[in-house]
Amino acid sequence: MPLVRFDLAQTLPPERVAALTDALHTALVETCAVPEADRFHIVTRHAPDGLMLDATFPNIPRSAAASVVQVTFRAGRSVDQKRALYRRFADLAEAAGHRREDLLVVLTENTSPDWSFGNGIAQYAAE
Repeated sequence: MPLVRFDLAQTLPPERVAALTDALHTALVETCAVPEADRFHIVTRHAPDGLMLDATFPNIPRSAAASVVQVTFRAGRSVDQKRALYRRFADLAEAAGHRREDLLVVLTENTSPDWSFGNGIAQYAAE
């Protein structure tokens, strides 16, 4: 189960937010074997002074609509899968009107016992 956090500009219209979250979910399903129904997204909107992203690091020109996407999921994806995820997300987001340059993605991996889906149980932990 990936847990995804989107940090976005307050000025981004709701339909563009939906397109961005849809693009990432589709990319996760297609490249990282995430089940279609496994969607847990948290969207946080920020005022202009709430996202302080370097405008050009590392030689990538970002606009005021730049977004930060953090994906936390269980370890096990290959480097090739991660590269495919970044590419597919950028392709889908661009098709929906977002600039590829404005997509900063950070992946964080953990292990099965690090998840509880409710009821105070680590559902993926070996007994």
